[in-house]
Amino acid sequence: MREFSLPALYEVPADGNLTDIARRNAAQHPDVAVIARKVDGAWQDLTATAFLAEVRAAAKGLIASGVQPGDRVGLMSRTRYEWTLLDFAIWSAGAITVPVYETSSPEQVQWILGDSGAKACIVELDAHAAAVESVRDRLPALKHVWQIEAGGVEELGRVGQDISDETVEERSSLAKADDPATIVYTSGTTGRPKGCVLTHRNFFAECGNIVERLRPLFRTGECSVLLFLPLAHVFGRLVQIAPMMAPIRLGCLPDIKHLTDELASFQPTLILGVPRVFEKVYNAARAKAQADGKGRIFDKAADTAIAYSRALDTPSGPTLGLKIKHKVFDKLVYGKLRAVLGGRGEYAISGGAPLGERLGHFFRGIGFTVLEGYGLTETCAATAFNPWDRQKIGTVGQPLPGSVIRIADDGEVLLHGEHVFKEYWNNEAATAQALADGWFHTGDVGTLDEDGYLRITGRKKEIIVTAGGKNVAPAVIEDRIRAHALVQECMVVGDKRPFVGALITLDEEFLGRWAAEHGKPAGSTVESLREDPELLTAVQEAIDDGNAAVSKAESVRKFRIIPAQFTEESGHLTPSLKLKRNVVAKDFAADIEAIYRK
Repeated sequence: MREFSLPALYEVPADGNLTDIARRNAAQHPDVAVIARKVDGAWQDLTATAFLAEVRAAAKGLIASGVQPGDRVGLMSRTRYEWTLLDFAIWSAGAITVPVYETSSPEQVQWILGDSGAKACIVELDAHAAAVESVRDRLPALKHVWQIEAGGVEELGRVGQDISDETVEERSSLAKADDPATIVYTSGTTGRPKGCVLTHRNFFAECGNIVERLRPLFRTGECSVLLFLPLAHVFGRLVQIAPMMAPIRLGCLPDIKHLTDELASFQPTLILGVPRVFEKVYNAARAKAQADGKGRIFDKAADTAIAYSRALDTPSGPTLGLKIKHKVFDKLVYGKLRAVLGGRGEYAISGGAPLGERLGHFFRGIGFTVLEGYGLTETCAATAFNPWDRQKIGTVGQPLPGSVIRIADDGEVLLHGEHVFKEYWNNEAATAQALADGWFHTGDVGTLDEDGYLRITGRKKEIIVTAGGKNVAPAVIEDRIRAHALVQECMVVGDKRPFVGALITLDEEFLGRWAAEHGKPAGSTVESLREDPELLTAVQEAIDDGNAAVSKAESVRKFRIIPAQFTEESGHLTPSLKLKRNVVAKDFAADIEAIYRK
């Protein structure tokens, strides 16, 4: 199939903007807890009425400080209550939010604030304030900087005391659906990030249609979401705005080091995350079972869960014997795993990278269905997702209602709909190229099945052509290999080479466990173990699993373990954790050469 569309389930208000959400919630659901914040280690709920009052107070401070309609305001912070508060406050002042990743370097901060022409910026920590201050002489438009941890929100409240409610109401009503709500800078695997202009219409079309299509997951007064993704990333903004539109209770978590503890205390009914989160849950549970001498039981339980989930997709369903085994393991294993995820949830939505079919079946098999989706910054997050009642594991689902997916002759995925971005800020050439012929050209390659479910097979620019002329899409095999507990990152190589190889970095947490279990010296490092035969055999298992997903010509023949980590700080990952392939290839050229040395 070359094209598929679904009718819209939500009508975007032509004269509305995102501030309408907070006002409507206060009017229609005044006593419903719409957001929760951590106070002295405990979750504190805010009603729709209380949230609107705090939004207005912050908006008054922005207005009193000279923020004008259409001005850009930078926001650099970890995911926390104040991020959501200030996002709505910026809109209520008639301004435009410009997110900055809290991990950004001073140079990146200077580019984003400078290119967007930000008049003000709100930061969270001393380090963020220092980063802005170090480049402030290159930001002539920047007039104000407030710091959350230094009482910035409270300062806005004091400054704005003389601004009337009527003034805020007037400012809140200025923006229309097609006006910019935010400029989100793409994470930039190559070159400088581009400012993606997303309108109020984009978010309404995106979040409104998702909430309507997944309505059982967004029941007001019953459901809740714990947000731990970075809000500088558009997926995080989706997780912020969709619950507000429903409305359901939203919790914001700045630090995921103790994610399982926070899941247990907040008990969300819905989790939105990236595949690495679900991989970690699975790998941690398996490692714990092995450490407790119950590894064989866990593996049998996992195989049963996968078999049970696969059987659900057959006309006859699971056999009686499989149902009995599944029920036994539900008491022994699955219930404990669901408790790790908070105990109340039945669904999760995963995006940002492929989840993997095996992991998808595993989670559905334990009673926690992960609905996979796909999107980009330019599509205001999800442009396709699996519906709760018609999931096809292994696909990223059907189009967002009200949108169209088309597959071009060369396999590129093209998109059309109200959720597609307006333009790249100050970049007409890039805008014209991306939106040629009225369609957004994603740069991704994929296929549509007879029911309109999309599969993404790779990136056009990342296609490797081996010396034998074989085209290889790295994403498929990389994601399978990366799912192994020992593997942190994997980058497939082989362009103009005789065969496909791979650079591997190891998960240091699981390497420590593996080393202890296999009798390696205490304190063993990647450097000391990278040539260890047992470790190489273990990593080869991950390679073999990845190879099972591709043809022989596309399979990894040799790999090399890198005694380093690919991180944002090292310059090898973008803020959204995508590989900067050209940087990795340059920095580890000697290791790549070693793969092909006879």
